[in-house]
Amino acid sequence: PVSSSMLLERLDGARTLASIDDDDMAMTALAELQARLVAVPAPEGLRSLGDIASEMLAQVPRAVTRLTVPADRRLLRNWASAVAELVDEPGDRMLHWDLHYGNVLAARREPWIAIDPEPLAGDPGFDLWPALDSRWDDVVAKGDTPRIVRRRFDLLTDVLGLDRARATGWTLGRLLQNSLWDIDDGETRLAPPSVAIAESLLNRSSAPTAHR
Repeated sequence: PVSSSMLLERLDGARTLASIDDDDMAMTALAELQARLVAVPAPEGLRSLGDIASEMLAQVPRAVTRLTVPADRRLLRNWASAVAELVDEPGDRMLHWDLHYGNVLAARREPWIAIDPEPLAGDPGFDLWPALDSRWDDVVAKGDTPRIVRRRFDLLTDVLGLDRARATGWTLGRLLQNSLWDIDDGETRLAPPSVAIAESLLNRSSAPTAHR
């Protein structure tokens, strides 16, 4: 019978990157895995970020009307504008789409292995949000969310060799995608983590990056 089971090599299901206390160390390990994925073009036949982005832009006018707060409407339009500037150059790299701390497990063959990909072809900047959002409650509890988000973003873009302005635009695109799904499910406000990540990246020019 057909099933959705997947045979994997032996992994330590109890030890993910979320078990690493040092956030820089965990984020670096994740970024290095991600860099290996995006080093090659995606195979033919995968869904394309270009198609996804075009579909998102078509949904925005209706979605905006379902948000109840003017500031949220402005943000959604701004995120859509960022995507509109990039939609004609969607990229062709192999993206994992859901690479966060919980989807990186300890292994024997290598220290860490990424699991549960939902692959698509596109720009690596679209793939940063799951990492930025990893262990979000801990990020908020530290009381300096903008600094931590910017530090994570800088580490990821450094390891991946990404243009930060372009990566910011595609990260806003990922926030747009998440928000459109939320709105379709009946939400009338943007999710606070999405707003916090967007503001941290967009307001970085007025706040210097802090270092430990």
